Amino acid sequence: MLYREAGQFKTSYASDQAIFPILQDRIGIVVILAVAFTLPLYADDFIVNAVMIPFLIFSLAAIGLNLLTGYTGQLSLGTGAFMGVGAYACYKLTTIWPDVNIIVWVVCSGFFSAAVGAVFGLPSLRIKGFYLAIATLAAQFFLEWCFIRIPWLYNENISGAIEVPQRELFNIIVTGPRATAETRYYVVLCLVVAMTWIASNLMHGRIGRTWMAVRDMDIAAELMGIRLLPTKLMAFAVSSFYCGVAGALMVFLWYGGAEPAVFNINQSFTILFMIIIGGLGSLLGSFLGAALIYVLPIALRFGPELLGLHMHAATVEHVTFMVVGILIIFFLIAEPAGLARLWQIGKQKLRVWPFPY
Repeated sequence: MLYREAGQFKTSYASDQAIFPILQDRIGIVVILAVAFTLPLYADDFIVNAVMIPFLIFSLAAIGLNLLTGYTGQLSLGTGAFMGVGAYACYKLTTIWPDVNIIVWVVCSGFFSAAVGAVFGLPSLRIKGFYLAIATLAAQFFLEWCFIRIPWLYNENISGAIEVPQRELFNIIVTGPRATAETRYYVVLCLVVAMTWIASNLMHGRIGRTWMAVRDMDIAAELMGIRLLPTKLMAFAVSSFYCGVAGALMVFLWYGGAEPAVFNINQSFTILFMIIIGGLGSLLGSFLGAALIYVLPIALRFGPELLGLHMHAATVEHVTFMVVGILIIFFLIAEPAGLARLWQIGKQKLRVWPFPY
């Protein structure tokens, strides 16, 4: 009875085409944002630092891949490498110009990743599907090799790892070992909210429509006047930009340091699984997929302890893999379009309840 649109009249085209045309959806977004911004007031540092910060970062990376794969139809297996480009670019920028605001370098690192992504997106004009996935897989391995074999990228550190320096924002320590979990969480949250809003407006505009036209049938899109090469390269660039910013946030505001192994092929597959399970072509699906793949295993790991069941660490690890695998298979069978589609079906049922149509 709460999810009704009776009495909500549209008196203009703008209100009818709004992203959230129903009042309850707008209230829900406000409530979610209010809970997110007040979370550090009642949650401990473990929840903030080990759950929410990585959840937001993985969601941002999933949004980046979803823009390319879900909305444009270009399969990519190089997400982890593009995240690494953003992380290493941010590291070099902040060590060369240490007095510049660290948030500026986090955002600028995305442009370096966008440039690299556009270069490796050039084959998309000639190949597609499995062959394009192999081309992006080559980018993954090549960039991994660069992270290991080019000492200039990590300032010739003996360990070969990135060591995040301490940086401040408005006299508040943001990065480094002295930065608090609440400060880092708010920085990540603000960036993720802003970039999600930008992505939403992008997909509801002309650029988003051209991407979806190319996804549905690129030949028909070209006959309609859409230039395939600039459109696909823009999709690769924007997607890599989001992944690069996510990689910089991961190293500077979560890990505090990283080795090249952080950006290996497993990271790319993890982000790909998130958008497949969450829902291709859905920003909400990016968040739902990140929650299922990353947050759910943590809940399964600590759930038995809250219930008074003591299990060995190895047993918990195996049970986690089994439960997550079963859930993934279940959701793929129940709704191949992902969790976002299940959410849409549930909303539609509530809108017409108690009627079955």
